[in-house]
Amino acid sequence: MSVTAAASGFVVLLLTVTVVQCENGWDVSYTSTEICAVRGSTVDITCTYTYPSTVNNHDTTVQETFWFIKESNGIHVDLRTDPEYSGRVENLCGNNKCTLRISNLRESDSAVYKFRFTTNQPTGSLTGSAGVTLSVTDPQLQVHVRRSTANPSSTWTELTCHSRCQLPDHLSYVWYNNNKPVGRKKYFHLRHFNPEDSYHCAIEGQERFPSPTLYAPKPPSVSVSPSGEIMEGSSVTLTCSSDANPAAKYTWYKRSGDKQVQRLSEETQFVLSSIRSSDSGEYYCTAENELGRSSANIFITVTYAPKPPSVSVSPSGEIMEGSSVTLTCSSDANPAANYTWYKEDEDSPTASGQIFTITNITAEHGGKYQCEAQNTHGRSNTTLHLTVGAGKSVMIMNIIRLTLVVVLVPVLVWTLWTRMKKTLSLKSEVNEAVEMIESHNCPEYENDAAAAQTEDTEEQEDLV
Repeated sequence: MSVTAAASGFVVLLLTVTVVQCENGWDVSYTSTEICAVRGSTVDITCTYTYPSTVNNHDTTVQETFWFIKESNGIHVDLRTDPEYSGRVENLCGNNKCTLRISNLRESDSAVYKFRFTTNQPTGSLTGSAGVTLSVTDPQLQVHVRRSTANPSSTWTELTCHSRCQLPDHLSYVWYNNNKPVGRKKYFHLRHFNPEDSYHCAIEGQERFPSPTLYAPKPPSVSVSPSGEIMEGSSVTLTCSSDANPAAKYTWYKRSGDKQVQRLSEETQFVLSSIRSSDSGEYYCTAENELGRSSANIFITVTYAPKPPSVSVSPSGEIMEGSSVTLTCSSDANPAANYTWYKEDEDSPTASGQIFTITNITAEHGGKYQCEAQNTHGRSNTTLHLTVGAGKSVMIMNIIRLTLVVVLVPVLVWTLWTRMKKTLSLKSEVNEAVEMIESHNCPEYENDAAAAQTEDTEEQEDLV
């Protein structure tokens, strides 16, 4: 099979496979069984044929050769007589080789073409039954990209203009950068590729059938589904898409607060099946192809009920009467929590707000306090026990009281003892005085017994 270039186009040939039909020396061989040609071009469909030189001692002479695509009632219609091919076909035969040349190809020319020859022998006609399948189409050019990164200091990109039809080597190509011609070879090499650049190719003379334009990924579009508020425990899908040719490959990342990056997925979508509060943060996707890369980010905010609050007391340590105490309540929540303070055994709130301050504290302020954190998604609480100790002034008064007790009690005891001593001394002096008086008025007896005896004796004498 040969290729003939015409002013209006070119030929593309595919699948060079020889088909042989052999029957006692009769055969037809097609150079190709499938041919792809571009609309408006010229195509050659070629075959060879053989036959026995004699049959039953009669020399064989070829009487007719032709190509056909239509057959009706056993009659084969020579393409040269078909009105649809009028003026566009030639039958070039010689030396047992025959070529059908079709010019100014149309898409309607797509068909299976068969060759037939007849001889002077009674059974000396043969058709190559397999035929050749011709497909007429636009060039349908594609650009293949090959990027070399073996040497980081010298990277390059090779673009190849390619068609699903196998194009002949002598054809001329035109390369365009941002729609401006920049080269005329099948291959085009790039040392540097700007993200804003675009490239495409065409076949010279067929510029109306260019290849698709190649370009690096445009800034991706990122979306969240479902839209609106994202609640803890729900399922969220992040989607990344970018306009790029060749098609982009996508990668999802999460950027942590410390600027560390975590690779999440290499798909266009990333699903958080049961999202948590810790999943809040910055996510971004990259879209990359052989010509470049681009990225875009999105911030995810997860809403959730307050976590159990933490409560702190300031100043820390022992709480003394008369001092000032600040209670602070803090809870992780989104949206931010509202805080309410309650005291044990009291129905109404003691205070509201994250900070609760008690000034000039007394013993009555001691007890259990509960901080409740609440937002639109729920509430949580924590209890604190506040113990109030005696203040400095009270301690000073107690010290003074103790000092007075320690000092005054001995003084009082000494005073009482002194008074008692004086009283005893006075009583002793009185007794002595009484005794002296009595001693002057009564006889002196050595003792009371003697006095009593004397008294009894005197009474007896009186009776006598």
